[in-house]
Amino acid sequence: MDNYLIDETTEKAYDHQLMKRLLGFARPYWLNLLLAIILILIATVGDLANPYLIKLGIDNYLNANGRIYWAYLPGSEPIDGILIDDWVFVEVRDLEGLEDIEEGETYSFFQKGSEYYFIPGKLPDADENVNIDRDGNRYIMHIGDEEREVIHIEDRYIPQIRSSDIIGLKRLALIFLFIIIFIFLVNYCQTILLQYTGQRIIYDMRSTIFSHIQNLSLSFFDKNPVGRLVTRITNDTETLNDMYTNVLVSLFKDIFLLCGIIIIMFRLNFKLALVSMAVVPIIAIVTIVFRKNARIAHREVRDNLSRINSFLSEHISGMKIIQIFHQEPRKTEEFDDINDRYYRSALKETTIFAIFRPFIEFIHALALSLLLWYGGKNLIRGNIEFGVLYAFISYISMFFRPINDLTEKYNILQSAMASAEKIFTILDEDNFIEDSEDAIALPRIDGRIEFKNVWFAYEDEDWVLEDVSFTIEPGETVAFIGATGAGKTSIINLICRFYDIQKGQILIDGHPIDKIQKKDLRRHIGVVLQDVFLFTGDIEYNIRLNNTNISRGNIEEIAKYVNAHHFIEKLPNGYDEKVMERGATLSAGQRQLLAFARALAFNPSILILDEATANIDTETEELIQDALKKLIKDRTTIAIAHRLSTIQHADKIIVLHNGKIHEMGTHSELLKRGGLYYQLYELQYKGDHQSTIVS
Repeated sequence: MDNYLIDETTEKAYDHQLMKRLLGFARPYWLNLLLAIILILIATVGDLANPYLIKLGIDNYLNANGRIYWAYLPGSEPIDGILIDDWVFVEVRDLEGLEDIEEGETYSFFQKGSEYYFIPGKLPDADENVNIDRDGNRYIMHIGDEEREVIHIEDRYIPQIRSSDIIGLKRLALIFLFIIIFIFLVNYCQTILLQYTGQRIIYDMRSTIFSHIQNLSLSFFDKNPVGRLVTRITNDTETLNDMYTNVLVSLFKDIFLLCGIIIIMFRLNFKLALVSMAVVPIIAIVTIVFRKNARIAHREVRDNLSRINSFLSEHISGMKIIQIFHQEPRKTEEFDDINDRYYRSALKETTIFAIFRPFIEFIHALALSLLLWYGGKNLIRGNIEFGVLYAFISYISMFFRPINDLTEKYNILQSAMASAEKIFTILDEDNFIEDSEDAIALPRIDGRIEFKNVWFAYEDEDWVLEDVSFTIEPGETVAFIGATGAGKTSIINLICRFYDIQKGQILIDGHPIDKIQKKDLRRHIGVVLQDVFLFTGDIEYNIRLNNTNISRGNIEEIAKYVNAHHFIEKLPNGYDEKVMERGATLSAGQRQLLAFARALAFNPSILILDEATANIDTETEELIQDALKKLIKDRTTIAIAHRLSTIQHADKIIVLHNGKIHEMGTHSELLKRGGLYYQLYELQYKGDHQSTIVS
């Protein structure tokens, strides 16, 4: 099963060099990212302000106990206040800014149960036992052995006394509402901006990867499955998009949030903050253990997922063979084994994450318990205010929010590093067929091709061609024949410069092929392969390949030359008929005719036919042979064929054997020589003759 393991890499949760290269793609959008970070900072400040505003509301307005009032007899000062029992009570904060106020007696506002009182002096401590008894019109407060006469406040005075609190709460509520709306707008703008920037970065990355892949040598594609490359451009880049949008910038928010919470908590109450932070070492230890185990589990999941993808890609493509040989039960067992391994590794990863998040929640509950114990004790003793304790509870919950998100972000970051490593492996691939610095442009090519002592191998010195030399004059039709693996297709690949040779020289019109610009060389070569590839689109698009210089009239004329027009016009939409992927809705013969039309639409100086008539029935082949007689005139034509009847009229036939030229000459010359060509001709002729007798 290990045959299905591809693209295994040593994954790192974070790699400095990879991140540096990833940030290179983000550099053109640094202003957008900076603005997104600023917006996140603003939103974070708003988030941090909300608990503090509630704290202010509780301590400054909802909780009026202990508020100091200045009491005086009417007439001593013309200050408006609350008249109770011939005394005027004015809140001390309302006296700020007034001068020359005669000294009066100070009272504290106090609530016990549903009754309200003014108490001379300061409030009793919260842990003291306080009782208030009524003696006629007098109210006596008992604090242990101490007694104080207090003033009872009737309910009708409460709205007037608490009017400033109501105004303050209204003002605070409006500020709170404004902040919420503002944060919503900021988060909306930040999300849109960040998603737009992330998509632009991934757009550039996909374009870079695809452009890079297009320029790689065909030898790269010989070693890399198509499915793997598609995965790099789609799935892996999307994983990086998650990193840019959900981790990279969000990381700043988490840092801002955590730092802001710590600063605010220590400013509110130093001791309470120390108690709250007591669980941080536990969080650090748990996180380190989680990272180590999560990395191992994540790697196993990716490896087993690669096995599944490779297995599916291979076996779905070969489904016809599986069904022909009735291998469905055995392949099902193989897939079940791979699927079970993936299931177990995914379950292991899920278990690790399932332990980490609840454990963090447990630590969160532990921190709250410590906070309630220590804070509640000091609240009862009057050492802290209730609003401060509420703010700490809110900030502790906010503190654990990014820690809980760590599991998801760590997973995304780990996947992003693995994807980045694979993407940069492709981008670092330098297997190019490059133009030399002194490459020349050839606006036209006559079509003279010359091989001089050419040696070529796909791998090291496993020679496919050995010391091959021949010359094709302009306008000649030359055929290559030989057994499979003799080197026929390799010669075509070298003429198109899909590969570079190791020894020797290839000349086009007297110019070394590596001194000719690739775009000019390939523009003058038309190739028709045995396995025709058609793109999704319509008939016209597959002939012109989006070349707007080729008119509709030219396309129809070319289609008539290759006898494709007669079947195209019978289609429901003619040249606008939709073509499915790889031309699945067309017959093999129809696809071959379209390939002829496509090659000739560009009017090449050199025409290459690689088994171009192998999949065409006899009637269609006769039509093509008739068209070819006109098309190869004044055009260098190279044909590869196993059916010798299709190349008998070639100007030259080159017989290849084990990578070397075995014979060369015309059809009649080679037959007279009685060599390898004669033997192949005899075998094919007898086979065809016997087939005719049998039929």
